[in-house]
Amino acid sequence: MSIAMQVAAGEARKGHTEFSEELRRMIEKAKEHIAPRQTAGETIPFAAARGELSELFAVFHPQTKLADMVLPEAMQARMARIVDEHRQMALLRGHNLHPRQKLLLSGPPGCGKTMTAHALAGELGLPLFVVRLDALMTKFLGETAAKLRLIFDSMEKVRAVYLFDEFDSIGTERGNPGDVGEMRRVLNSFLMLLEGYRGNSLVIAATNHGHALDQALFRRFDDLLSFALPSIDLLTETIRRRLAMSPTKASVSLVKVATAGEGLSYAEVVRACDEAIKFLLLAGRSDLKTADLLAALEERRSFLNRTIL
Repeated sequence: MSIAMQVAAGEARKGHTEFSEELRRMIEKAKEHIAPRQTAGETIPFAAARGELSELFAVFHPQTKLADMVLPEAMQARMARIVDEHRQMALLRGHNLHPRQKLLLSGPPGCGKTMTAHALAGELGLPLFVVRLDALMTKFLGETAAKLRLIFDSMEKVRAVYLFDEFDSIGTERGNPGDVGEMRRVLNSFLMLLEGYRGNSLVIAATNHGHALDQALFRRFDDLLSFALPSIDLLTETIRRRLAMSPTKASVSLVKVATAGEGLSYAEVVRACDEAIKFLLLAGRSDLKTADLLAALEERRSFLNRTIL
């Protein structure tokens, strides 16, 4: 508001009275929609956010829990520990210790990175704010860094889980052949803001290309969670859980189907299960066979390996 008023005054001094008055009218109209200032220490509800800040986030209220995920035991244990640290944050801070608040998730697509953010938010009973990179990135010099500061200000004021998905779009190694000066400045701003962050929110960055990230990022995060394609045992459990929710009867060899799905991600195997169930329902059948799932998995694999001529 202050900056806008200064611009209006500057335009008036230049003799651009029509533009100055139009800008003042816009400012007065905006003031009518601004909630009263919150007192110090109050939680500012995100629903009250207006304008540019509200455009930077997609907001979710996840119900997903860690128990809903199929992951290796070691990964489950690490996530449970993160949740426990945040639930007992006051105890840790009382001893001058801090919970792990800055997480970097790396691994192939479809292996649980985004779902992890949903599950951690669901376990902690916090909203999930997904940073909209299309709104964050602009062509104007310095504007993206300014929006980053708005996001980190929100992290300080509103406790939530904040997810920077497809993080490699801003965290790529500086100095590589495709480096752009403006993106280097954005990354430098992110590094400084992340290092100086002292709020109570959980900040998560997720990428499919961890090898491409700038090395300076890794020491700014409290923990690195590396995701991998699922083993046959994990695929077996994934298929079992998905078929348990199927409206049809299933006479399926889980091990045979899981073996056929080796090399695919969790997401692709779940999608293959859904495709097989849809085909069954549309065909008017009520019993799902191993062959149905094998055909669906082969279709997904062919789709992923397709060649565009």
